[in-house]
Amino acid sequence: MSSDKFLRGAMILTLAGLMVKVIGSVNRILLSRLLGGEGIGLYQMAYPVYLLLLAISAAGIPVAISIIVAGFLAQKDYANVRQVFRVSLRLMACVGAVLAVCLVLAAGWLVDAGVITDARAYYSLIALTPAIFFATILASFRGYFQGHQLMTPPAVSQIVEQFIRVVTMVVLAYVLLPYGLEYAAAGAAFGAVPGSLTGLVVMGCFYRYYRKQWQADAQAPAAELVRSRALIKRLLLLALPVSCANILVPVTSSIDVLLVPGRLIDSGLSVEQATAQFGYLAGMAQPLLLMATIPTMSLATSLVPAVSEAFALNKWQIIEQKAATAMKLCCLITVPASVGMWVLAEPISLLLYGTAKAGVAIMHSAPAICLLGLQQVTTGMLQGMGHTNLPMLNMLIGIAAKLVAVLQLTNAEYGIAGAAWATNINFGVTALLNIIALYKFSIRFSWLSIAKIIAAAAVIGAVAVEAHVLLGGASPALATIAAMLAAGISYIILLPLLGVLNRQELRQLPLVKRFFK
Repeated sequence: MSSDKFLRGAMILTLAGLMVKVIGSVNRILLSRLLGGEGIGLYQMAYPVYLLLLAISAAGIPVAISIIVAGFLAQKDYANVRQVFRVSLRLMACVGAVLAVCLVLAAGWLVDAGVITDARAYYSLIALTPAIFFATILASFRGYFQGHQLMTPPAVSQIVEQFIRVVTMVVLAYVLLPYGLEYAAAGAAFGAVPGSLTGLVVMGCFYRYYRKQWQADAQAPAAELVRSRALIKRLLLLALPVSCANILVPVTSSIDVLLVPGRLIDSGLSVEQATAQFGYLAGMAQPLLLMATIPTMSLATSLVPAVSEAFALNKWQIIEQKAATAMKLCCLITVPASVGMWVLAEPISLLLYGTAKAGVAIMHSAPAICLLGLQQVTTGMLQGMGHTNLPMLNMLIGIAAKLVAVLQLTNAEYGIAGAAWATNINFGVTALLNIIALYKFSIRFSWLSIAKIIAAAAVIGAVAVEAHVLLGGASPALATIAAMLAAGISYIILLPLLGVLNRQELRQLPLVKRFFK
Protein backbone atom coordinates (compact mmCIF):
# COMPACT_ATOMS: atom_id res chain seq x y z
CA MET A 1 0.00 0.00 0.00
CA SER A 2 2.81 2.40 0.87
CA SER A 3 4.58 1.69 -2.41
CA ASP A 4 1.29 2.18 -4.26
CA LYS A 5 0.84 5.53 -2.48
CA PHE A 6 4.20 6.91 -3.56
CA LEU A 7 3.77 5.72 -7.16
CA ARG A 8 0.28 7.20 -7.31
CA GLY A 9 1.69 10.49 -6.04
CA ALA A 10 4.36 10.44 -8.75
CA MET A 11 1.73 9.81 -11.44
CA ILE A 12 -0.46 12.68 -10.18
CA LEU A 13 2.48 15.11 -10.17
CA THR A 14 3.54 13.95 -13.64
CA LEU A 15 0.11 14.63 -15.13
CA ALA A 16 0.02 18.02 -13.41
CA GLY A 17 3.53 18.84 -14.67
CA LEU A 18 2.57 17.98 -18.24
CA MET A 19 -0.59 20.11 -18.05
CA VAL A 20 1.37 23.04 -16.64
CA LYS A 21 3.89 22.73 -19.50
CA VAL A 22 1.13 22.64 -22.12
CA ILE A 23 -0.56 25.73 -20.63
CA GLY A 24 2.82 27.46 -20.46
CA SER A 25 3.52 26.66 -24.11
CA VAL A 26 0.20 28.19 -25.17
CA ASN A 27 1.06 31.25 -23.09
CA ARG A 28 4.43 31.71 -24.81
CA ILE A 29 2.79 31.56 -28.24
CA LEU A 30 0.03 34.05 -27.39
CA LEU A 31 2.32 36.45 -25.54
CA SER A 32 4.93 36.39 -28.30
CA ARG A 33 2.32 37.24 -30.90
CA LEU A 34 0.92 40.02 -28.70
CA LEU A 35 4.08 41.70 -27.43
CA GLY A 36 6.64 40.77 -30.08
CA GLY A 37 10.32 40.33 -29.41
CA GLU A 38 10.79 43.69 -27.68
CA GLY A 39 7.91 43.22 -25.25
CA ILE A 40 8.94 39.66 -24.44
CA GLY A 41 12.46 40.97 -23.85
CA LEU A 42 11.19 43.46 -21.23
CA TYR A 43 9.25 40.67 -19.51
CA GLN A 44 12.23 38.31 -19.61
CA MET A 45 14.50 40.93 -18.02
CA ALA A 46 12.36 41.02 -14.88
CA TYR A 47 11.20 37.40 -14.60
CA PRO A 48 14.62 35.82 -13.86
CA VAL A 49 14.98 38.16 -10.84
CA TYR A 50 11.64 36.85 -9.56
CA LEU A 51 12.73 33.23 -10.14
CA LEU A 52 16.01 33.86 -8.29
CA LEU A 53 14.19 35.26 -5.25
CA LEU A 54 11.82 32.28 -5.30
CA ALA A 55 14.79 29.91 -5.47
CA ILE A 56 16.21 31.60 -2.37
CA SER A 57 12.94 31.73 -0.42
CA ALA A 58 10.79 28.81 -1.47
CA ALA A 59 12.68 26.16 -3.45
CA GLY A 60 14.01 24.20 -0.48
CA ILE A 61 11.16 24.70 1.96
CA PRO A 62 8.67 22.15 0.50
CA VAL A 63 11.38 19.48 0.61
CA ALA A 64 12.37 20.38 4.18
CA ILE A 65 8.78 20.46 5.44
CA SER A 66 7.88 17.19 3.71
CA ILE A 67 10.90 15.45 5.30
CA ILE A 68 10.09 16.65 8.83
CA VAL A 69 6.32 16.10 8.53
CA ALA A 70 6.78 12.57 7.13
CA GLY A 71 9.13 11.75 10.02
CA PHE A 72 6.66 12.90 12.68
CA LEU A 73 3.77 11.13 10.92
CA ALA A 74 5.74 7.88 10.91
CA GLN A 75 6.03 8.17 14.70
CA LYS A 76 2.31 9.17 14.97
CA ASP A 77 3.38 12.43 16.59
CA TYR A 78 0.48 14.47 15.17
CA ALA A 79 0.87 17.38 17.55
CA ASN A 80 4.34 18.11 16.22
CA VAL A 81 3.08 17.69 12.66
CA ARG A 82 0.76 20.64 13.28
CA GLN A 83 3.59 22.48 15.03
CA VAL A 84 5.73 22.15 11.89
CA PHE A 85 2.96 23.68 9.80
CA ARG A 86 2.37 26.58 12.16
CA VAL A 87 6.05 27.44 12.49
CA SER A 88 6.84 27.05 8.78
CA LEU A 89 3.83 29.17 7.79
CA ARG A 90 4.92 32.03 10.05
CA LEU A 91 8.52 31.71 8.89
CA MET A 92 7.61 31.74 5.20
CA ALA A 93 5.23 34.70 5.61
CA CYS A 94 8.08 36.71 7.17
CA VAL A 95 10.61 35.62 4.52
CA GLY A 96 8.18 36.35 1.67
CA ALA A 97 7.35 39.81 3.04
CA VAL A 98 11.02 40.71 3.53
CA LEU A 99 12.00 39.62 0.01
CA ALA A 100 9.04 41.43 -1.56
CA VAL A 101 10.05 44.66 0.21
CA CYS A 102 13.68 44.10 -0.82
CA LEU A 103 12.68 43.80 -4.48
CA VAL A 104 10.65 47.02 -4.31
CA LEU A 105 13.63 48.83 -2.80
CA ALA A 106 16.17 47.22 -5.14
CA ALA A 107 14.24 47.58 -8.41
CA GLY A 108 15.43 51.14 -9.04
CA TRP A 109 19.03 50.24 -8.18
CA LEU A 110 18.98 47.25 -10.58
CA VAL A 111 18.03 49.62 -13.40
CA ASP A 112 20.39 52.45 -12.39
CA ALA A 113 23.34 50.08 -11.97
CA GLY A 114 22.78 48.57 -15.41
CA VAL A 115 21.96 45.07 -14.12
CA ILE A 116 18.62 45.53 -15.90
CA THR A 117 19.74 47.13 -19.14
CA ASP A 118 16.36 48.56 -20.20
CA ALA A 119 14.79 51.02 -17.73
CA ARG A 120 11.33 50.09 -19.01
CA ALA A 121 11.61 46.69 -17.26
CA TYR A 122 11.30 48.53 -13.91
CA TYR A 123 7.51 48.32 -14.10
CA SER A 124 7.64 44.54 -14.59
CA LEU A 125 9.89 44.17 -11.55
CA ILE A 126 7.47 46.12 -9.37
CA ALA A 127 4.49 44.15 -10.73
CA LEU A 128 6.08 40.87 -9.61
CA THR A 129 6.73 41.82 -5.96
CA PRO A 130 3.35 40.68 -4.45
CA ALA A 131 3.76 37.30 -6.16
CA ILE A 132 6.92 36.63 -4.14
CA PHE A 133 4.96 36.93 -0.89
CA PHE A 134 2.11 34.64 -1.97
CA ALA A 135 4.34 32.07 -3.71
CA THR A 136 6.58 31.78 -0.64
CA ILE A 137 3.60 31.02 1.63
CA LEU A 138 2.25 28.62 -1.00
CA ALA A 139 5.51 26.65 -0.77
CA SER A 140 4.80 25.97 2.91
CA PHE A 141 1.37 24.47 2.12
CA ARG A 142 2.77 22.31 -0.68
CA GLY A 143 5.52 20.91 1.52
CA TYR A 144 2.96 20.09 4.24
CA PHE A 145 0.74 18.11 1.88
CA GLN A 146 3.73 16.37 0.31
CA GLY A 147 4.81 15.31 3.79
CA HIS A 148 1.41 13.61 4.16
CA GLN A 149 2.05 12.00 0.74
CA LEU A 150 -1.07 13.76 -0.57
CA MET A 151 -0.01 14.92 -4.03
CA THR A 152 -3.43 15.83 -5.43
CA PRO A 153 -3.69 19.21 -3.60
CA PRO A 154 -0.26 20.46 -4.80
CA ALA A 155 -0.98 19.16 -8.31
CA VAL A 156 -4.39 20.84 -8.57
CA SER A 157 -3.03 24.10 -7.15
CA GLN A 158 -0.18 24.10 -9.74
CA ILE A 159 -2.61 23.65 -12.62
CA VAL A 160 -5.05 26.31 -11.35
CA GLU A 161 -2.20 28.70 -10.58
CA GLN A 162 -0.74 28.32 -14.08
CA PHE A 163 -4.12 28.69 -15.78
CA ILE A 164 -5.08 31.86 -13.87
CA ARG A 165 -1.59 33.24 -14.40
CA VAL A 166 -1.72 32.72 -18.17
CA VAL A 167 -5.22 34.14 -18.57
CA THR A 168 -4.31 37.23 -16.52
CA MET A 169 -1.03 37.72 -18.40
CA VAL A 170 -2.67 37.67 -21.83
CA VAL A 171 -5.67 39.81 -20.81
CA LEU A 172 -3.61 42.50 -19.03
CA ALA A 173 -0.99 42.59 -21.80
CA TYR A 174 -3.78 43.12 -24.36
CA VAL A 175 -5.56 45.79 -22.28
CA LEU A 176 -2.38 47.72 -21.42
CA LEU A 177 -0.69 47.51 -24.83
CA PRO A 178 -2.21 50.82 -26.09
CA TYR A 179 -0.55 52.63 -23.15
CA GLY A 180 2.94 51.43 -24.10
CA LEU A 181 4.99 48.25 -24.39
CA GLU A 182 6.49 48.65 -20.90
CA TYR A 183 3.01 48.65 -19.33
CA ALA A 184 1.91 45.66 -21.37
CA ALA A 185 4.99 43.73 -20.23
CA ALA A 186 4.27 44.77 -16.63
CA GLY A 187 0.71 43.53 -17.03
CA ALA A 188 2.02 40.19 -18.23
CA ALA A 189 4.41 40.02 -15.27
CA PHE A 190 1.57 40.83 -12.87
CA GLY A 191 -0.13 37.59 -13.95
CA ALA A 192 2.05 35.79 -11.40
CA VAL A 193 0.20 37.61 -8.59
CA PRO A 194 -3.39 36.35 -9.11
CA GLY A 195 -1.88 33.00 -10.15
CA SER A 196 -0.02 32.46 -6.86
CA LEU A 197 -2.89 33.93 -4.83
CA THR A 198 -5.38 31.54 -6.47
CA GLY A 199 -3.02 28.64 -5.88
CA LEU A 200 -2.88 29.65 -2.22
CA VAL A 201 -6.68 29.79 -2.00
CA VAL A 202 -6.94 26.31 -3.54
CA MET A 203 -4.44 24.92 -1.02
CA GLY A 204 -6.34 26.62 1.80
CA CYS A 205 -9.55 24.89 0.67
CA PHE A 206 -7.81 21.51 0.62
CA TYR A 207 -6.37 22.22 4.06
CA ARG A 208 -9.85 22.90 5.47
CA TYR A 209 -11.11 19.68 3.87
CA TYR A 210 -8.39 17.50 5.41
CA ARG A 211 -8.16 19.36 8.73
CA LYS A 212 -11.05 17.43 10.33
CA GLN A 213 -9.30 14.14 9.64
CA TRP A 214 -6.01 15.48 10.94
CA GLN A 215 -7.67 16.86 14.08
CA ALA A 216 -9.14 13.42 14.76
CA ASP A 217 -5.67 11.91 14.45
CA ALA A 218 -4.28 14.58 16.76
CA GLN A 219 -6.43 13.25 19.65
CA ALA A 220 -3.74 10.63 20.17
CA PRO A 221 -1.35 11.23 23.11
CA ALA A 222 1.11 13.96 22.09
CA ALA A 223 4.82 13.97 22.66
CA GLU A 224 6.47 17.13 23.88
CA LEU A 225 6.20 19.88 21.29
CA VAL A 226 9.42 20.76 19.51
CA ARG A 227 10.36 24.36 20.23
CA SER A 228 9.86 26.84 17.41
CA ARG A 229 13.51 27.88 17.38
CA ALA A 230 14.68 24.26 17.05
CA LEU A 231 12.19 23.65 14.23
CA ILE A 232 13.27 26.77 12.33
CA LYS A 233 16.91 25.72 12.66
CA ARG A 234 16.14 22.24 11.31
CA LEU A 235 14.01 23.63 8.48
CA LEU A 236 16.80 25.96 7.40
CA LEU A 237 19.49 23.28 7.65
CA LEU A 238 17.46 21.02 5.36
CA ALA A 239 16.17 23.75 3.04
CA LEU A 240 19.30 25.83 2.43
CA PRO A 241 21.24 23.13 0.51
CA VAL A 242 18.17 22.46 -1.67
CA SER A 243 17.74 26.19 -2.36
CA CYS A 244 21.44 26.50 -3.19
CA ALA A 245 21.13 23.56 -5.59
CA ASN A 246 18.19 25.29 -7.30
CA ILE A 247 20.21 28.48 -7.61
CA LEU A 248 22.94 26.41 -9.28
CA VAL A 249 20.53 25.40 -12.09
CA PRO A 250 20.64 28.82 -13.79
CA VAL A 251 24.39 28.88 -13.11
CA THR A 252 24.68 25.68 -15.13
CA SER A 253 22.68 27.23 -17.98
CA SER A 254 24.85 30.35 -17.78
CA ILE A 255 27.92 28.26 -18.60
CA ASP A 256 26.34 27.44 -21.96
CA VAL A 257 25.24 31.04 -22.59
CA LEU A 258 28.61 32.56 -21.68
CA LEU A 259 30.97 29.99 -23.22
CA VAL A 260 29.39 27.91 -25.98
CA PRO A 261 28.77 30.64 -28.62
CA GLY A 262 32.29 32.02 -28.10
CA ARG A 263 33.87 28.57 -28.37
CA LEU A 264 31.92 27.90 -31.58
CA ILE A 265 33.15 31.20 -33.06
CA ASP A 266 36.73 30.31 -32.05
CA SER A 267 36.29 27.00 -33.88
CA GLY A 268 35.71 28.85 -37.15
CA LEU A 269 31.97 29.55 -37.28
CA SER A 270 30.61 33.01 -38.00
CA VAL A 271 28.64 34.84 -35.32
CA GLU A 272 25.38 34.02 -37.10
CA GLN A 273 26.27 30.34 -37.45
CA ALA A 274 27.35 30.09 -33.79
CA THR A 275 24.12 31.73 -32.65
CA ALA A 276 22.04 29.36 -34.77
CA GLN A 277 23.90 26.29 -33.44
CA PHE A 278 23.44 27.50 -29.87
CA GLY A 279 19.73 28.04 -30.60
CA TYR A 280 19.41 24.44 -31.76
CA LEU A 281 20.91 23.25 -28.47
CA ALA A 282 19.36 25.64 -25.92
CA GLY A 283 16.10 26.43 -27.67
CA MET A 284 15.20 23.11 -29.29
CA ALA A 285 17.11 20.16 -27.77
CA GLN A 286 17.10 21.12 -24.10
CA PRO A 287 13.33 21.83 -23.85
CA LEU A 288 12.75 18.25 -25.08
CA LEU A 289 15.09 17.02 -22.36
CA LEU A 290 13.18 18.91 -19.65
CA MET A 291 9.82 17.71 -20.97
CA ALA A 292 10.97 14.07 -20.97
CA THR A 293 12.15 14.25 -17.34
CA ILE A 294 8.88 15.60 -15.88
CA PRO A 295 7.96 12.03 -14.73
CA THR A 296 11.30 11.51 -12.98
CA MET A 297 11.10 14.92 -11.30
CA SER A 298 7.63 13.96 -10.04
CA LEU A 299 8.95 10.58 -8.95
CA ALA A 300 11.73 12.27 -6.97
CA THR A 301 9.27 14.65 -5.27
CA SER A 302 6.99 11.77 -4.27
CA LEU A 303 9.97 9.69 -3.14
CA VAL A 304 11.21 12.23 -0.54
CA PRO A 305 8.41 11.81 2.07
CA ALA A 306 8.10 8.07 1.37
CA VAL A 307 11.79 7.51 2.15
CA SER A 308 11.68 9.98 5.06
CA GLU A 309 8.83 8.03 6.67
CA ALA A 310 10.76 4.75 6.48
CA PHE A 311 13.97 6.48 7.61
CA ALA A 312 12.25 7.85 10.74
CA LEU A 313 11.22 4.30 11.66
CA ASN A 314 14.71 2.95 10.84
CA LYS A 315 13.21 0.53 8.29
CA TRP A 316 16.14 0.17 5.92
CA GLN A 317 14.58 -2.71 4.03
CA ILE A 318 11.65 -0.49 3.03
CA ILE A 319 14.01 2.32 2.04
CA GLU A 320 15.97 -0.06 -0.17
CA GLN A 321 12.74 -1.42 -1.68
CA LYS A 322 11.44 2.07 -2.51
CA ALA A 323 14.84 3.10 -3.89
CA ALA A 324 14.98 0.02 -6.12
CA THR A 325 11.42 0.61 -7.36
CA ALA A 326 12.15 4.27 -8.09
CA MET A 327 15.40 3.45 -9.89
CA LYS A 328 13.75 0.79 -12.05
CA LEU A 329 10.84 3.09 -12.90
CA CYS A 330 13.27 5.89 -13.73
CA CYS A 331 15.16 3.66 -16.16
CA LEU A 332 11.92 2.27 -17.64
CA ILE A 333 10.96 5.83 -18.59
CA THR A 334 14.25 7.51 -19.46
CA VAL A 335 16.32 4.80 -21.18
CA PRO A 336 13.85 4.24 -24.08
CA ALA A 337 13.26 8.01 -24.29
CA SER A 338 17.00 8.56 -24.69
CA VAL A 339 17.32 5.83 -27.31
CA GLY A 340 14.28 7.09 -29.24
CA MET A 341 15.53 10.67 -29.24
CA TRP A 342 18.97 9.48 -30.40
CA VAL A 343 17.85 7.34 -33.36
CA LEU A 344 15.02 9.66 -34.48
CA ALA A 345 16.77 12.96 -33.78
CA GLU A 346 16.43 14.48 -37.25
CA PRO A 347 12.85 13.30 -37.84
CA ILE A 348 11.83 14.64 -34.41
CA SER A 349 13.52 17.95 -35.21
CA LEU A 350 11.65 18.15 -38.52
CA LEU A 351 8.33 17.16 -36.93
CA LEU A 352 8.47 19.65 -34.05
CA TYR A 353 10.50 22.55 -35.42
CA GLY A 354 10.09 22.32 -39.18
CA THR A 355 13.85 21.87 -39.71
CA ALA A 356 16.24 18.93 -39.53
CA LYS A 357 19.16 21.21 -38.57
CA ALA A 358 18.60 20.71 -34.83
CA GLY A 359 19.07 16.96 -35.30
CA VAL A 360 22.73 16.90 -34.21
CA ALA A 361 22.02 18.85 -31.00
CA ILE A 362 18.98 16.68 -30.23
CA MET A 363 20.83 13.42 -30.88
CA HIS A 364 23.81 14.23 -28.68
CA SER A 365 21.54 15.63 -25.94
CA ALA A 366 19.57 12.36 -25.80
CA PRO A 367 21.71 10.63 -23.11
CA ALA A 368 20.99 13.57 -20.79
CA ILE A 369 17.37 12.37 -20.43
CA CYS A 370 18.50 9.20 -18.66
CA LEU A 371 21.35 10.87 -16.76
CA LEU A 372 19.22 13.77 -15.51
CA GLY A 373 16.49 11.31 -14.51
CA LEU A 374 19.02 9.33 -12.47
CA GLN A 375 20.27 12.55 -10.87
CA GLN A 376 16.74 13.61 -9.90
CA VAL A 377 15.71 10.26 -8.42
CA THR A 378 18.93 9.68 -6.48
CA THR A 379 18.70 13.25 -5.18
CA GLY A 380 15.18 12.46 -3.90
CA MET A 381 16.50 9.37 -2.13
CA LEU A 382 19.27 11.28 -0.37
CA GLN A 383 16.95 14.14 0.56
CA GLY A 384 14.42 11.70 2.01
CA MET A 385 17.17 10.35 4.27
CA GLY A 386 17.87 13.89 5.45
CA HIS A 387 21.14 14.30 3.50
CA THR A 388 20.13 17.41 1.55
CA ASN A 389 23.70 18.72 1.49
CA LEU A 390 25.15 15.78 -0.48
CA PRO A 391 23.21 16.36 -3.75
CA MET A 392 24.22 20.03 -3.64
CA LEU A 393 27.91 19.21 -3.22
CA ASN A 394 27.72 16.56 -5.95
CA MET A 395 26.00 19.09 -8.21
CA LEU A 396 28.86 21.55 -7.66
CA ILE A 397 31.35 18.88 -8.76
CA GLY A 398 29.16 18.13 -11.80
CA ILE A 399 29.12 21.83 -12.75
CA ALA A 400 32.91 21.97 -12.46
CA ALA A 401 33.13 18.91 -14.74
CA LYS A 402 30.79 20.60 -17.23
CA LEU A 403 32.89 23.76 -17.25
CA VAL A 404 36.01 21.78 -18.16
CA ALA A 405 34.08 19.71 -20.73
CA VAL A 406 32.66 22.79 -22.48
CA LEU A 407 36.13 24.24 -22.85
CA GLN A 408 37.61 20.98 -24.10
CA LEU A 409 34.82 19.57 -26.30
CA THR A 410 33.22 22.65 -27.91
CA ASN A 411 35.75 22.89 -30.72
CA ALA A 412 36.14 22.55 -34.48
CA GLU A 413 36.09 18.73 -34.29
CA TYR A 414 32.92 18.24 -32.24
CA GLY A 415 31.06 21.55 -32.59
CA ILE A 416 27.67 21.77 -30.88
CA ALA A 417 27.80 18.02 -30.17
CA GLY A 418 30.69 18.71 -27.80
CA ALA A 419 28.59 21.25 -25.88
CA ALA A 420 25.78 18.70 -25.64
CA TRP A 421 28.17 16.10 -24.23
CA ALA A 422 29.37 18.62 -21.66
CA THR A 423 25.80 18.64 -20.32
CA ASN A 424 25.73 14.83 -20.38
CA ILE A 425 28.95 14.78 -18.37
CA ASN A 426 27.47 17.25 -15.87
CA PHE A 427 24.40 15.11 -15.15
CA GLY A 428 26.36 11.85 -15.35
CA VAL A 429 28.98 12.90 -12.80
CA THR A 430 26.32 14.18 -10.38
CA ALA A 431 24.21 11.01 -10.73
CA LEU A 432 27.26 8.78 -10.25
CA LEU A 433 28.31 10.61 -7.10
CA ASN A 434 24.77 10.34 -5.75
CA ILE A 435 24.75 6.59 -6.41
CA ILE A 436 28.12 6.20 -4.68
CA ALA A 437 26.74 8.10 -1.67
CA LEU A 438 23.70 5.80 -1.57
CA TYR A 439 25.96 2.75 -1.69
CA LYS A 440 27.77 4.10 1.37
CA PHE A 441 24.39 4.03 3.13
CA SER A 442 23.95 0.39 2.01
CA ILE A 443 21.33 1.19 -0.66
CA ARG A 444 21.62 -1.28 -3.54
CA PHE A 445 19.97 -1.51 -6.95
CA SER A 446 19.06 -4.34 -9.32
CA TRP A 447 21.57 -3.75 -12.11
CA LEU A 448 20.41 -6.91 -13.91
CA SER A 449 16.93 -5.40 -14.36
CA ILE A 450 18.50 -2.16 -15.59
CA ALA A 451 20.63 -4.12 -18.08
CA LYS A 452 17.46 -5.81 -19.39
CA ILE A 453 15.80 -2.39 -19.79
CA ILE A 454 18.82 -1.19 -21.80
CA ALA A 455 18.61 -4.30 -23.99
CA ALA A 456 14.90 -3.74 -24.60
CA ALA A 457 15.57 -0.09 -25.43
CA ALA A 458 18.26 -1.09 -27.93
CA VAL A 459 15.79 -3.40 -29.69
CA ILE A 460 13.07 -0.75 -29.91
CA GLY A 461 15.66 1.70 -31.23
CA ALA A 462 16.27 -0.66 -34.14
CA VAL A 463 12.50 -1.09 -34.59
CA ALA A 464 12.03 2.69 -34.72
CA VAL A 465 14.74 3.10 -37.37
CA GLU A 466 13.40 0.28 -39.55
CA ALA A 467 9.80 1.52 -39.24
CA HIS A 468 10.85 5.02 -40.23
CA VAL A 469 12.80 3.73 -43.26
CA LEU A 470 9.88 1.55 -44.39
CA LEU A 471 7.44 4.45 -44.13
CA GLY A 472 9.89 7.03 -45.47
CA GLY A 473 7.96 7.36 -48.73
CA ALA A 474 4.91 8.58 -46.85
CA SER A 475 4.55 11.88 -45.04
CA PRO A 476 7.68 12.58 -42.92
CA ALA A 477 5.51 13.53 -39.94
CA LEU A 478 3.39 10.38 -40.31
CA ALA A 479 6.52 8.22 -40.64
CA THR A 480 8.00 9.68 -37.44
CA ILE A 481 4.82 9.23 -35.42
CA ALA A 482 4.35 5.67 -36.74
CA ALA A 483 7.97 4.80 -35.90
CA MET A 484 7.49 6.03 -32.32
CA LEU A 485 4.26 4.05 -31.97
CA ALA A 486 5.92 0.88 -33.31
CA ALA A 487 8.78 1.34 -30.87
CA GLY A 488 6.37 1.91 -27.97
CA ILE A 489 4.34 -1.22 -28.73
CA SER A 490 7.53 -3.29 -29.09
CA TYR A 491 8.75 -2.00 -25.73
CA ILE A 492 5.52 -2.95 -23.96
CA ILE A 493 5.76 -6.48 -25.42
CA LEU A 494 9.46 -6.90 -24.61
CA LEU A 495 9.36 -5.88 -20.94
CA PRO A 496 7.42 -8.91 -19.62
CA LEU A 497 9.20 -11.25 -22.06
CA LEU A 498 12.56 -10.20 -20.61
CA GLY A 499 11.24 -10.45 -17.07
CA VAL A 500 11.72 -6.76 -16.37
CA LEU A 501 8.19 -6.37 -14.98
CA ASN A 502 6.35 -9.16 -13.19
CA ARG A 503 2.69 -9.46 -12.21
CA GLN A 504 3.30 -8.25 -8.65
CA GLU A 505 5.07 -5.08 -9.84
CA LEU A 506 2.33 -4.36 -12.37
CA ARG A 507 -0.23 -4.53 -9.56
CA GLN A 508 1.58 -1.64 -7.83
CA LEU A 509 1.20 0.71 -10.81
CA PRO A 510 -1.78 3.08 -10.66
CA LEU A 511 -4.42 2.47 -13.40
CA VAL A 512 -2.60 -0.71 -14.51
CA LYS A 513 -3.27 -2.62 -11.26
CA ARG A 514 -7.03 -2.93 -11.91
CA PHE A 515 -6.27 -5.28 -14.83
CA PHE A 516 -4.19 -7.61 -12.60
CA LYS A 517 -6.52 -8.25 -9.67
